[in-house]
Amino acid sequence: MKKRKSSRRAFVKKTGSTVLGTTLGLNLLSSRPSLKNRINVDTLKVGLIGCGGRGTGAAYQAINADPNVVLTAMGDAFQDRLDKSYKNLIMEAEDKIMVDEDHRFVGLDAYKKVLASDVDVVILTTPPNFRPKHLEAAIEAGKHVFCEKPVAVDAPGIRRVIEVAKKAKEKNLAIMSGFCWRHDTPKIDTFNRILDGAVGNVHTIYNTYNTGALWYHEPEESWGVMETQLRNWLYYNWLSGDHIIEQAIHSIDMMSWAMGDTMLVSASGTGGRQSRIEEKYGNIYDHFAIVYDYGEGRRGYHFSRQQKGCTRAYGVDLIGDQGRCQINVSNKHQIINREGEWNWKGERKNMYQNEHDTLFASIRNGNPYNDGIRMAESTMLGIMARMVAYTGKTLTYEEALASQEVLGPPIDEMTWDMKWPLKPIARPGITEFT
Repeated sequence: MKKRKSSRRAFVKKTGSTVLGTTLGLNLLSSRPSLKNRINVDTLKVGLIGCGGRGTGAAYQAINADPNVVLTAMGDAFQDRLDKSYKNLIMEAEDKIMVDEDHRFVGLDAYKKVLASDVDVVILTTPPNFRPKHLEAAIEAGKHVFCEKPVAVDAPGIRRVIEVAKKAKEKNLAIMSGFCWRHDTPKIDTFNRILDGAVGNVHTIYNTYNTGALWYHEPEESWGVMETQLRNWLYYNWLSGDHIIEQAIHSIDMMSWAMGDTMLVSASGTGGRQSRIEEKYGNIYDHFAIVYDYGEGRRGYHFSRQQKGCTRAYGVDLIGDQGRCQINVSNKHQIINREGEWNWKGERKNMYQNEHDTLFASIRNGNPYNDGIRMAESTMLGIMARMVAYTGKTLTYEEALASQEVLGPPIDEMTWDMKWPLKPIARPGITEFT
């Protein structure tokens, strides 16, 4: 198959439109013959768990990561999401989408059916609350994993993921995380220079993820409470962890990268809900400001917001005792030190594709890539930030990681008529740390 040149951004933009919901797509969906006899023994078979825009994009990158990779199973809580994803994928890469009708699973237990099918690699792109259980089940089933960030919404989930990552190592199974900037060529080059001492000892990092409002799906008459929350999972902290974990965690992960992924000492901060105050937006905040203390005078300062009509910012500025560095998503990667000014120049490849290229190459060469513990520790930095903002307390990393607070119900006990008690919107100084 000749790889298509369309970017992940362009592809996901199309998956969110109605362009591919055509008669051709519907015909392909309903009339394709069985494809099982087209798979040979060297084929890596992929299963997709979570068929939203990100999952669809990740599936597309997976099937393009190796000449002999095909998608053979899909699962989602909702039929319409699965159908849309399938149509979009088949329009882009018909010869690598081999998902027979009996391998398109729908329901809260769809993940079990994907794992029980004959797949080698699974893509986990459901809302974050499902991630620890789905990851654990995948490793127990002997599957290699692409695991979208974040990997949990609470500390018990993080502890669970860390143990699962260790088991994956023992079983020689891959875990590739969705911390995509770690696979972005200019950032790899820039952070390698920083870690090699280009600015000396890093002591201050300012990082941002200030964006606008996000999508919201108006509930239909047939939707119950659980379906409404699942379809609008961004706005419920038991599903998303809050936006500092679900979205801004990318900037926090880059801060950790620049600090050499060293252990954090403590964090303090604030946050609130100023512009997104309607009940339909669940119980999350719309802004955070966090100070991370790494000890020895080293600090990271994080600011994030999701507020309509505000100036946006997304980047990392860092200062060392021998220079400084500025990185932003508009592709500025600059280091200034005593030797002068360095700016990254080169060919920038699609970082989302790079992730999957690395994952599948590692599986092929028998040395599976596993950054499971690191992805858990980076996610924990976001969870810790939420804790200190919600409570108004300064917490050590050890205190935060030992928290017993569980935000959501046990995954396998969830039902469509369940009404999980929604925690009230946090009030610093009143909301207690658990």
